[in-house]
Amino acid sequence: MPSKPPGAQRKLPVLVVLHQENSSSGRVGQMLVEKGFPLDIRRPVLGDPLPETLAGHSGAVIFGGPMSANDPEPYIRKETDWIGVPLKENKPFLGICLGAQMMVRHLGGTVAAHKNDLTEIGWYPLRATEHGRLLMPHWPQMVYHFHREGFSLPHGAQRLAEGDAYPNQAIRYGDNAWGVQFHAELTRAMMQRWVVRGEHRFIMPNAQKGSEHLEGRMIFDAPLRQWLWHFLDLIFERDAASTSGARPVSDGPRAAS
Repeated sequence: MPSKPPGAQRKLPVLVVLHQENSSSGRVGQMLVEKGFPLDIRRPVLGDPLPETLAGHSGAVIFGGPMSANDPEPYIRKETDWIGVPLKENKPFLGICLGAQMMVRHLGGTVAAHKNDLTEIGWYPLRATEHGRLLMPHWPQMVYHFHREGFSLPHGAQRLAEGDAYPNQAIRYGDNAWGVQFHAELTRAMMQRWVVRGEHRFIMPNAQKGSEHLEGRMIFDAPLRQWLWHFLDLIFERDAASTSGARPVSDGPRAAS
């Protein structure tokens, strides 16, 4: 492992919120570690507390899960309310799928199924908006999904990318809060598990067969993986870049698969 340059400061950990006992942060976690961020992993569904402040963290990522942001369970409401902590403290926050839907609920938006009950389970087209292209010139054209609910665009939020069945695919609120409906974090092993365990969902409207999930990965995953690396820079490395007056140098992921 390369040594740190003289005077380099150790980065504060990123809070990682997962929703099942065996859930993984996937290559989001792998990439954050590669960028020098320790991970503080918590599972509120299993009783782990969330911090009252993120003063000791670089930011937070809330991942997806099989539950709905509309579910009545107390931990769902508590976790949704907690998102006010990074928003109030202006700390970097990323919500992925369920995590993005929780953020939208916190901001007064809605989470609901498609009017025709269409799902997105598999690979689907993504189109960056003008706001999205100004932030990042290169977006993947196809992204991986596993959901049957989407979210509205909260008041004050910007749409960064859109899709066909569910228009809001990537959003930004303020300077430091971000949400994506799709899953860029899946490693190959994670996708294989999802395809096996989620096979019963492939008969849902607009869902793709399991073979299409794995075949699509061979075609579409490389640009999605590259995009994720730079997207995490945009979220978690901008403060470091502004402090030094330079854009973060980040060639791309080495280990995350």
